[in-house]
Formats: sequence, C-alpha cells, structure tokens
Amino acid sequence: MTDVLAGIRVVEVADWGFVPSAATVLGDWGAEVVKIEHPRYGDPIRGLVTSGLIPGASGRNFFVEHLGRNKRSIGIDLGHPEGRALLDRLIARADVFLTSFLDDARERLRITWNDLRAVNPRLIYARGSGQGCRGPDARRGGYDGVSFWARGGVADRLSTTGQPPLQQRPAFGDFIGGMSIAGGIAAALFQRERTGEGQRIDMAMLDVAIILMASHVTGYMRNGHHPKPSGNRTGHATSMAYETKDGIVMLGASNLRQQKRLWTVLEHPEMMKRTNDERHADHDHEEKLLAEIMLTRSAVEWEEWLQERHVPAARVRTMSEALADPQLASRGVLHRHEGTPGVDGGFTVPVAAFKFAHDGPRVDRPPPRFGEHTEEVLSELGYSQADIARFRTAGVI
Repeated sequence: MTDVLAGIRVVEVADWGFVPSAATVLGDWGAEVVKIEHPRYGDPIRGLVTSGLIPGASGRNFFVEHLGRNKRSIGIDLGHPEGRALLDRLIARADVFLTSFLDDARERLRITWNDLRAVNPRLIYARGSGQGCRGPDARRGGYDGVSFWARGGVADRLSTTGQPPLQQRPAFGDFIGGMSIAGGIAAALFQRERTGEGQRIDMAMLDVAIILMASHVTGYMRNGHHPKPSGNRTGHATSMAYETKDGIVMLGASNLRQQKRLWTVLEHPEMMKRTNDERHADHDHEEKLLAEIMLTRSAVEWEEWLQERHVPAARVRTMSEALADPQLASRGVLHRHEGTPGVDGGFTVPVAAFKFAHDGPRVDRPPPRFGEHTEEVLSELGYSQADIARFRTAGVI
C-alpha cells in the first residue's frame, strides 16, 4: 500500500485547532508530521476544558485526541538559540512547514517565510490566522468564534431576528479552514513537482467564512440587498424542517422539479409552481399546509415514504443516532484507537470524508503524549544521546 503523501515531511509549529487540523489531514494522507511544542507549556489546546477532559489523562481532551493522530510530538524551545538551530535541522529536510503564529512571534523566533526558505528553498510554507498576512488587521489575533463566525458574518446569517446570534459549536471554521489549507498545500506540492520551487500559502479564517457564504456574498454584491437573519426559515417552504408525530423531518425538495414531485405524491397538485418567484410569493401558504401534513405521520415513516418516491427527506437525528447509522458504518469514516499511551480505554475519531479506489487516508499512529517523540526525532537528525542530555539540561528541549 502506498500512501498519497508518502515521503512528505511536515513540521507543525501551531497552536489550537485551525492550522493543526491541516497537519492532521496531511498525516491522514500519509505525510510524516512532527509537531513542535514548547517543552514546558505545550499547545494550549491541551488544557481546553470545553472539549471534554479525559479522566486520568493529564493534558488530554477530545480535541487533542482528534487533532493528534498520525503525528509525533517533540518539545523544543524555539526562543533558545540552540532550539532554533534544531528547527533549522528539521526544516532542511522538510517539505512543508505549518504555523499559526502571528507576525510578532514569527519575527521574534525567526520563523518567517524568508527565514525558512533561506534554509530550504523548496519548502512549502503555510500560515493560517484569523485575518491573514496582509491588510490593516493582519497582526490581530482571531479564533473560530471571532474571525469566522462573528467577523465573517456567519453568525448573523444563522441567527433569528430579535435573538442573539448562534454560538459556534462545533468549530466549523477550524476544521473547514484546516481542510482548505491542506488542499492548498497539496496544490503547492504538485506545483513544486513542475517548477522545483517552494511556495508560501496565506490562509485567513475570515476568507474561509466569506467563501462558504459565496451565494449570499454574490447576491449582496450584485443587488445590495442585505440577507436578513432567517433562523429555521429558508427561501423555499418545500426545503425546510417540520415537526412530525414524534420528531423532525428535513425536506429537501429544493428545485422546481423536486417541488413538483413533492406536491404530486402529497396529492396537492394545485400547489405546484412554475417559477421560483411563484414559490416565494406563496411561501407562507405552502409552509402552513406542509406543517399540517407532516403531523400526520412519524418522522421515520415520512423519511421512508418520501425517499421511496424520490423526494429528498431525512429525519433529524441525534449524535448517537447519526453515529449508529448503517450507512455511516459502510463508509469507513470512523477510526477506533484501541490502545493509546496515557489514555485508559479506546476512543474513536472521524478521519476523511472521501474514499479512493485504492490506498487513501488512514490512521497509522495514535495521538502522542506531549513531547513523546523528542528523543526519537532528534536521534533521526543525527544528535547523540549526550547531545540530547545536554539539550535537556540547558532547557532547549
């Protein structure tokens, strides 16, 4: 079996979820990922209580367990001259460098694009941040809830008139942004095969938010109409969620052909529309009628009945129901870690949302303990046990 990115070496100097999730994707694709953490503090995400601390496992939570797979963790103080020299040794043999550090920290540690490409001109340098490398606010920090949800306008679009905007759960900006960075890195690696040159990638979580709202952005830029918070109401009544006898069903009769089929199977041909303008004009009437009809059966009955008649529909499932779905099981999206150092019992993480005909994403290495592979990686770089002991005494590692 040949992994997609077999032989590609990645160095991660990043905190929290945005950029580390990109390195996780690269690891799933077969790259060798080394995560550098401060030898005394580590990635602050290790202490994130809100993601669920794992009992009896210091510095381990479910965020760490998801992001840490297929990585090796080493502790290096990049502020120490010898620690910075260790990074250069890693960069000289690396293909990709990932960082989330802001400009002040990158300049102080000498880990800017210009610093590292002087060591390795073929390096793919990827930096992810809230607002990006350019612009008046490039030096400001930002997290998923700040740069993606709030500043990017996502929270407003998902809110209900007169109510506070929804809080981010889960961290969509982190994970979607991370996949975007990974895609950019894959493209840059392909380009390097043709040109032999390295590349710098600048990814902003703010930009990711705008791209995900592309249709709304395009509409506003064209007609100047500000999209209003709509809560659970969508533009088409035939593509909304409705209460049933025992749960909620999401209808997906979005286009004209699908809405025609829906009204046909529901035996209301008089409700069929010829244009989307007619649907918009009759939205309230359609919504009221569908709300009455949906209450006549259970959620499971509606899902099966409508799907059999080629009308998109699904019962709204809880987390446990979604994970127990036989369709999900057939996809191989989930990976079970049966034994992980520092954690009692196994746990399961989602991997990739796509499959290849052969090879493809997989998990070969469980999430590491903080600094678990420091000596192993330094030995591979040619340092002796005496060197490593001296580094440890001096606080370099």
